[in-house]
Amino acid sequence: FTLCSTGQRLVSKVQSVTGDLTFGVMFPHECGHTRQMGVWLCETVVPLEDPIITETTSTLQEWGVLWKQLYVKHKVDLFHKLRHVMNELIDLRRQLIQGHLAQDQTREIKRHITVRLDWGNEHLGLDLVPRKEFEMVEPDHISVSELYKMVCCTRQRHGDGCRVPVSHHLFINLKSFTYNSISEDADVFFSLYDTREAKQISEKFMVKLNKNGGPKNPEKVDRLCALFTDLSSKDLKRDMYIVAHVIRTGRMLLNDSKKGPPHVQYRRPYGCAVLAMSDVFHTITDLKEEKDFVLKVYTCNNENEWYQIHENIIRKSNTKYSAPSTNYGLIISLQLLRGELEQIRRENQAVFNRALALTRKLGFPDVILPGDTRNDLYLTLERGEFERGGKSVQKNIEVTLYVLYADGDTLKECICLGSGEPSNSEYRSFVLYHNNSPRWSEMVKLPIPIDRFRGSHLRFEFRHCSTKDKGEKKLFGFAFTPLMREDGTTLSDESHELYVYKCDENATFSNQGLYLSLPCCKEDFNSCPNLPANLPFQRSPKEAFWVSTILCSTKLTQNVDLLALLNWKAHPDRVLDILGRLRQISGEEIVKFLRDVLDTLFCLLDDNTDKYGPLVFQSLVFIINLLRDSRFYHFRPVMDSYIQNHFAGALAYKELIRCLKWYMDRSAEVVRQDHIQEAMRALEYLFKFIVQSRILYSRATCGMEEEQFRASIQELFQSIRFVLSLDSRSSENLVFTQAALLNSFPDIFDELLQMFTVQEVAEYVRGTLGSMPSTVDIGQSMDVVKLQSIARTVESRLFFFPESRSILLPVVLHHIHLHLRQQRELLICSGILSSIFSIIKTSSMDSSVQEEVEMMVESLLDVLLQTLLSITFPNPSFSFVQGEYVSCLLSLLRQMTEIHFHHLLNNFHSKEELKEFLLKIFCVFRNLMKLTIFPRDWSVMRLLTSHIIVVTTQFLSPALHKNFSEVDFDFKVWNSFFSLTVLYINQPSLQLEAIGPAKKKKVLDKHGDMRVMMAYELFSMWQKLGDNKPHFIPGMMGPFLGVTLVPQTEVRNIMIPIFHDMMDWEQRKNGNFKQVEAELMDKLDSMVSDGKGDDNHRELFSLFLLEKIEQETWRETGISFVTSVTRLVERLLDYRDCMKGDEMESKKVGGSVNLMNFYKSEVNKEDMYIRYIHKLCDLHLQAEDFTEAAFTLLLYWELLQWEDRPLRDFLHYPCQSEWQRKENLSRKILHYFNKGKCWEYGISLCRELAFQYETLYDYQSLSWIRKMEAAYYDNIIEQQRIEPEFFRMGFYGRKFPFFLRNKEFVCRGYDYERLEDFQQRMLGEFPQAIAMQHPNQPDDTILQSDAQYLQIYAVTPVSDISDVPQLERVPERIKSFYRINNVSRFHYDRPFHKGPKDRENEFRSLWIERTTLILSRPLPGISRWAEVERREVVEVSPLENAIYVVENKTQELRTLISQYQHRQHHGNINPLSMCLNGVIDAAVNGGIARYQEAFFDKDYISSHPEDTERITHLKDLMQEQVHILGVGLAVHEKLVHPEMRPLHKKLVDQFHLMRTGLHHLSCHNCSILTCECFSTRVSSVIIQSSIWLAPSRGCPARIDLALQAARGACASYTDTGQSQTDAQRHICHPSPKPCPISFLSTQWVRARTGEELHRSQWKFIRANRKKRKTVCRLMKQMFFLIKTLARATVNWNVQYKYSRCEGSTKNEFTAHLSVFRSPLNLQGSIRHSSSSLSSHTSSEAGNLVIMTDGLMGEHPEEALHMQVKLQMTTHAGMDVVGKMYEFVFHVIKCNSH
Repeated sequence: FTLCSTGQRLVSKVQSVTGDLTFGVMFPHECGHTRQMGVWLCETVVPLEDPIITETTSTLQEWGVLWKQLYVKHKVDLFHKLRHVMNELIDLRRQLIQGHLAQDQTREIKRHITVRLDWGNEHLGLDLVPRKEFEMVEPDHISVSELYKMVCCTRQRHGDGCRVPVSHHLFINLKSFTYNSISEDADVFFSLYDTREAKQISEKFMVKLNKNGGPKNPEKVDRLCALFTDLSSKDLKRDMYIVAHVIRTGRMLLNDSKKGPPHVQYRRPYGCAVLAMSDVFHTITDLKEEKDFVLKVYTCNNENEWYQIHENIIRKSNTKYSAPSTNYGLIISLQLLRGELEQIRRENQAVFNRALALTRKLGFPDVILPGDTRNDLYLTLERGEFERGGKSVQKNIEVTLYVLYADGDTLKECICLGSGEPSNSEYRSFVLYHNNSPRWSEMVKLPIPIDRFRGSHLRFEFRHCSTKDKGEKKLFGFAFTPLMREDGTTLSDESHELYVYKCDENATFSNQGLYLSLPCCKEDFNSCPNLPANLPFQRSPKEAFWVSTILCSTKLTQNVDLLALLNWKAHPDRVLDILGRLRQISGEEIVKFLRDVLDTLFCLLDDNTDKYGPLVFQSLVFIINLLRDSRFYHFRPVMDSYIQNHFAGALAYKELIRCLKWYMDRSAEVVRQDHIQEAMRALEYLFKFIVQSRILYSRATCGMEEEQFRASIQELFQSIRFVLSLDSRSSENLVFTQAALLNSFPDIFDELLQMFTVQEVAEYVRGTLGSMPSTVDIGQSMDVVKLQSIARTVESRLFFFPESRSILLPVVLHHIHLHLRQQRELLICSGILSSIFSIIKTSSMDSSVQEEVEMMVESLLDVLLQTLLSITFPNPSFSFVQGEYVSCLLSLLRQMTEIHFHHLLNNFHSKEELKEFLLKIFCVFRNLMKLTIFPRDWSVMRLLTSHIIVVTTQFLSPALHKNFSEVDFDFKVWNSFFSLTVLYINQPSLQLEAIGPAKKKKVLDKHGDMRVMMAYELFSMWQKLGDNKPHFIPGMMGPFLGVTLVPQTEVRNIMIPIFHDMMDWEQRKNGNFKQVEAELMDKLDSMVSDGKGDDNHRELFSLFLLEKIEQETWRETGISFVTSVTRLVERLLDYRDCMKGDEMESKKVGGSVNLMNFYKSEVNKEDMYIRYIHKLCDLHLQAEDFTEAAFTLLLYWELLQWEDRPLRDFLHYPCQSEWQRKENLSRKILHYFNKGKCWEYGISLCRELAFQYETLYDYQSLSWIRKMEAAYYDNIIEQQRIEPEFFRMGFYGRKFPFFLRNKEFVCRGYDYERLEDFQQRMLGEFPQAIAMQHPNQPDDTILQSDAQYLQIYAVTPVSDISDVPQLERVPERIKSFYRINNVSRFHYDRPFHKGPKDRENEFRSLWIERTTLILSRPLPGISRWAEVERREVVEVSPLENAIYVVENKTQELRTLISQYQHRQHHGNINPLSMCLNGVIDAAVNGGIARYQEAFFDKDYISSHPEDTERITHLKDLMQEQVHILGVGLAVHEKLVHPEMRPLHKKLVDQFHLMRTGLHHLSCHNCSILTCECFSTRVSSVIIQSSIWLAPSRGCPARIDLALQAARGACASYTDTGQSQTDAQRHICHPSPKPCPISFLSTQWVRARTGEELHRSQWKFIRANRKKRKTVCRLMKQMFFLIKTLARATVNWNVQYKYSRCEGSTKNEFTAHLSVFRSPLNLQGSIRHSSSSLSSHTSSEAGNLVIMTDGLMGEHPEEALHMQVKLQMTTHAGMDVVGKMYEFVFHVIKCNSH
């Protein structure tokens, strides 16, 4: 399967054809390739392609899936980066597949591929792949230590490591030069400049441009580029600038055409530009990234300052240069490259094909490579001092440079102004206008051939450039200098002051001998004291010319001493002096002539050993140590090549051995040991010279003096051992000598192996290592050096031979053992061990390896365990070596076979030693799994560790059973073993369910499921415990439970039966398994909350245990236990699912409530119950459900008592008394009730706290709580609270959590949340749910379906009437709270038509199915949800529904009007307007008029006599609604905006029509209602009133009920607003019966008048005298009752009389009847009657006072002044009313004081 960058989908098809494996693959043409494979019968198909191609392909496939997920998860940045890397990998993979690359190119591509693969795996969280040579390694083929190192290197790798500094190169490309003020040809010189050292550090790159700004050479279009090479990392850190000098070629003065003829061209300075490299590095963030830059070209204000214009620009000396008029200038692009030049050339062939100019660094680079031939002389024209020469103005001086050979010929093309342009034969400087002291500072390169360097010289000619008409250039002087002196050295790298000789145009230079005999400078003049008098050229004493030179040559030298050494035979008497000064020669000079210098030294040694031997030895040591410098490290192969191919000192070994031994023997005597230490550092190459010299001697003499040579070597090693055995603690110099010797000692092994056998060399080395003192005798610094030497010994070729390893290994292990015991130099010791294990693993097929492993087990295993126990505990100082020692231990255990384990376990002398060992190794294994020794993405290391642990455990468990069972049972060892196995099975790296299928298959194929292996081992050892099992019950209950929760079926099948075993043993021991049950439930809660467990575990647990329990005697209790556990797991799983981060708060709350109730009701675990109370409270606080949080904490509050019993610290509560905790909890609950605006609930808690404070006389706290209670009352009255809506929810289907499945709830909505909002919120919480669109109960199909069905609709709270204050004066906001709080009953209606639908008025046949939901707990409570406990369904008739609708609408109006009366809506009257409009002008259903038509029709009344009272009630409600509407319109009129007056007028008009229609219909139906109904109801009222007024029942609250009953009974008789025509319609009806109230008159009045009445009621008045307001309120309500009864009685009598009138009598009566249009005219109507009551004993007899509601006032006696005297009529029943009035008035009069 191949990925392609075009994004096309690739289709692969595999077909099987009769034994052949055929691949039919469809690939895009541009990216497909044929893969070669090797196929063997019944074997795996193995691709023959490069493994890295296979890895790239599989990795890209894996990344492809994850790449899409990044986009889904909105990780856009990583998404784009990964796409870029994938495209690069595809491109690199294609290059590898093509196979047309060289080896180094292939290697480089593989490096790029692996870097990108590792980057992507790291950022995607995938496993790190260990590599060796860019290819994946097989862990089975290498040791664990080596694998650990590879993984570490893979993580840290950013490229190949290199000991040599990496070279950098700067690519520059001139794209354009935009200027409009030159109009002449120009030369642009680019160079690199160091501002700190104030010098140029590179050659110049030259660009020739024409007057239009384009290249002068048309072939160089788009090819004006250069590469500044050999820049070191140090150079990049310099304060470096790119400097561009612009030199124009044209007239002398740019703006003056008179200065010089046009045909004469001068090089003249124009401008300069600079660019800071720091800005470049800041802009270019990635290698090979090319960016454009614009360089402004500044012009110099004074040409005298031209030589430092770039410095002035850098320093921003604005007065010395002028800025350009525009921002345009030099436009260049820059790119930073890194690596060897040849590598850069291969990788950027397109760049090098553009005629790239290589611009080298001045001087040698940091790395000098052999064969790098270079011979460049850099000449800088510094300055000159010239005379005016009799002219009025200063000269315009031009310098011409020639390079001439000894024969006088000019050397062709030996002058280069800059790279990018060909060399010239002459050079002309630029001209500074009118300047006799010009300063040029212009550099040129002189690439003179080496064979022409000797005898060549430089001649400088000076000309004055005239600006007159002819434009002549007149020669007036010259200077010269030879390139090489007589001693053979070249010009030194410094400034040279040259003499200026006078001459003119007629002077001839054909005979250069004429001036070469002259002194060129002061030094030359001093060496030639006798000069002839008549010289051909006269020197101008006042004129001088300065130049400076820098030589960069690998063939020429400026050092006199080096030349003298090479030519020592010319001056043999100076040899000793020359050898002594060899150290002063530069290293660069020596390595350039390395071979010649070495030949010279050995020639001197052969010439006179005794005389020159020590100095030659010292010189040789100096040269050898010189090659240790990183700059000259690459010359070591040159030295090696010289020794092998050119060295000819056959006798040199004798002197070298003698000198070396002499140095070592004197180390104990000499104080200054610098020369000895240098000799020790040069030990490697000294032995190379010694061995090669001996080989040459043996060849020449056929092996003569072999014994003498061996003896000398033996003596030399004795001297080495002597040096190492010296006590260096008192001599720092000796320490350095020993350290130098130990560092160089391993380097001589390979040389010794050329002359001696492996065993002999190993003996030499063992003796030397054995001579070193132990770690307790030397300092820490020598410890390090000694171990480093041992490490290099182990890594040497010598240690790979089994013969030598058997000799060296004991001494190596001895030293490591000593250091590990003292825990010193742990890092170096781990490196040594790692190397040993790597070698042993490589040689594992050798027979000697088993013995070596046995040796290492005896020496290291115990100390390794002890070391790991010390460093694996949290200790930052050892964190860097933990991984190394773990890998060492694992390597050793991996190498151990069954035989090794058998020997190990049998070699312990006692069981205590075995016990200690087992505890150590088990503890180390546990630490490996608990601590993060290896990072998460080191999957290879983690799996290998697990494999080694399980295998080791299998070898050790028999010893545990054999030695520590039965009588010798040891709990500590067994417990350590069980803890290890539990940790092992639960470790994250083995949970295969969490990884991808490809990786899972790979792990199973290689290791199998190691959890199952360890589970079998655990179960086997548990069975072997026998009677010792109770020691681990219930202690191991939790750990074993954790194992069963691992999502692996086989592990669960193995482990679950252990729980039956535990239950059985606990039953035998205690007769029950309460401990097992308690422990199991506690652990289940924590483990399932941590993400463990699933439904499969629950089912297996129940199935296995129930099956086992069936045969037990304790079957019933066992089944109960298993059932409880199963139910707990169900709830815990639901709770865990709900508590996931992306779940909604309501689902989390539901899960918490469900689990909390389980702990309280089913298992009675108070601690867990309290814990979940607080978890639920925290959830409420997060959701800002403060009321629910308060109710939740109340559950814990109720568990506490007001006692001083001390309580332990629990959760976030400190140690405190129970009283204090309950008090603190009370305050917190009050705070939450306050924030939730449920002050009514807080008041009762305030009273509880106040009682406690009062009991303790804590008046300060009592004051505080009373103030809080008062504040709560104020808040109730003043603050507005939003009434929430309630919603019923049904969760149907098996996909819902257990606590929701097939259940229904009522939810208290949030503020301002409506049904649509709530539905959207619920569907958001359950995105998979299907919304049911009907309120019908679902059938079993939906209940048992594997889906989620959600049914939501609004419900109405049904408050308990006793909880709602009934008095009229109670504010509406107080009533509304009780209507919607503490409610546990809700109902919703479903309309339907019973029978045929009435087409004229559907309200007649519209029935309601009212479903009442009774909740398990009231709302609000501990949750916004409450489960429905049961439901009641009733059918509501059309009339009852009408009553319900009108009553609710009236209540809504009353509430809204009350709010506006108290200014709670802040001026916005839209809600009131809409509500009034909806009732008065109902456009949808017709309003109450439709109810009038439906239920006040005579046909309906006659056909439904049983509904008479309901019809009356409906009419009362309508009248009440009309009254409320009138009040509402009055309020609306006060608040309405002037612009809304038309709407208000319309409402008023519609209201009058509505009221008229209601009165019309009411009068029409009044005569139809029978008097029997009225008499019955009023009689009841009177009887109830008499009872409620009795002293024993006297209660003002009951008057309210009496008043309401009276209103209901009399409502139909109090409306006097019917018209005359309405009354006339009643004639046809039978006359009503006499008023039944008269039936009660006699007995009631007799029983309640006179002395008897006075005595019976006066006692009540006296008893309540102090309760003055109560008496006043009672009297007021009694007056209102009397008024109502009187109004009803009068109205009934009027109607009764009207029905008996005829003719004019009726007309007259109708006129009188008009008085009754309003209840306020009741007094007048009574006064209108001409009849009088019978005489009465009271002074007020015959007068009846009717008090209207609200006239009572604060003082009852004021009623006497507000009475209305009227003559009592003879109407039936009025006598009773009068008697009632007399009683009330008598009471008031007696109590008036």
